[in-house]
Amino acid sequence: MRNQWIYYYTGVVTAKASGQGLERFINNLTRSGIKIWDLKKHGEETLTFKISLAEIKRLRPIVRKSGCKVEFLRRTGFPFILKRILKNSGFFVGALIFAAVIFVLSNMVWGIEINGADPETEHKIRKELDKIGVQTGKLQFFLADPEGIQRAITDNLEEITWVGVELQGTTYHLQVVEKTIPEQPEKLGPQNLIATKKAVIVDMFVEEGQPVVDINDYVKPGQLLVSGSIGKEGKTKSVSAKGEVFGETWYKSEVSISLKTNFKVFTGNEKRKHYLKLGSFSLPIWGFGKTEFKTYETEKEEKTFRFLKWELPISYIEETHRESEKVMRTYSENEAIEVAKEMARQDIKNDIPEDATIKGEKVLRQTTQNGKVYLLIHFQVIENIAKSYPIIQGVSE
Repeated sequence: MRNQWIYYYTGVVTAKASGQGLERFINNLTRSGIKIWDLKKHGEETLTFKISLAEIKRLRPIVRKSGCKVEFLRRTGFPFILKRILKNSGFFVGALIFAAVIFVLSNMVWGIEINGADPETEHKIRKELDKIGVQTGKLQFFLADPEGIQRAITDNLEEITWVGVELQGTTYHLQVVEKTIPEQPEKLGPQNLIATKKAVIVDMFVEEGQPVVDINDYVKPGQLLVSGSIGKEGKTKSVSAKGEVFGETWYKSEVSISLKTNFKVFTGNEKRKHYLKLGSFSLPIWGFGKTEFKTYETEKEEKTFRFLKWELPISYIEETHRESEKVMRTYSENEAIEVAKEMARQDIKNDIPEDATIKGEKVLRQTTQNGKVYLLIHFQVIENIAKSYPIIQGVSE
């Protein structure tokens, strides 16, 4: 009989029939449309067969009319397994609760270890972790990933240069690199101040030493600005020249900008979808339906379930679809020139010291071709051009 496995879900009974009217009994079953299989004869007056649990009610009237005796030897299939489970439901429910508790505990945070930080910095890190919810007893699924934790700590604590965050089992391990306080500069020996680049002197502030240049003097790299030898002839002494010498220096910056630019921006609309991933199969659990956005970017975050120290082939996935659109930015030629100038200023500011200032600027060349504006700009910058240089004893300046 084909597809006998289907009857496993409805229940199968193995029965034994005995008596003198076995052939009549089998014929009556066939005429009544009752299906039996695995029919086996054991002697002249005994046979066994299998029958679906659903057909038992129809079997009883035929047994009474046949004069045969029918006994049920074995019961198999899902209904009987379920009955045994319900009979032992206390043990079964207890086992499920135990497994559920172990599963939850395996996915909680039970330890936070911080290495490389002094007690004060460690205390600040733990306070920052409390703010973002990283605490013992919290479920890992509701916490940021290690990269997010690392970013939050680095952005909010000035005391650290870098922090590495790693989740091992149920414990977060943080490796901290603190900022080092620069050591006090050692006492300097005799030294001069010399120029670092071509410039015109505009101002000077000398703490110690003898200036050898004046305002409006043009100097070249390596030229002496402040001497460390002070005093009159025959009564000189060498000191560590200190001070700042401000000069007007010159820079050139070449920039280009397109009059028309296509770029992608986010509209602010988003849709979140949640999945339970079993192996390679993903089962949607929230956020059903298609994403209605024409164009969008997808960000996926996956967190794996654990049981004790083992990672299970089950994970929770959160997908965020952010709507995007293409925008064309168009500049007039004058607007493009102003934007290019600002870009050039920013480039210069990145190249000069923080305390330097831009005195003036002049466009040396301006061209427009192939939909782009090209600028060559000359900048006048005021900056400290002095650099210390040791005096070698016994060598004249």
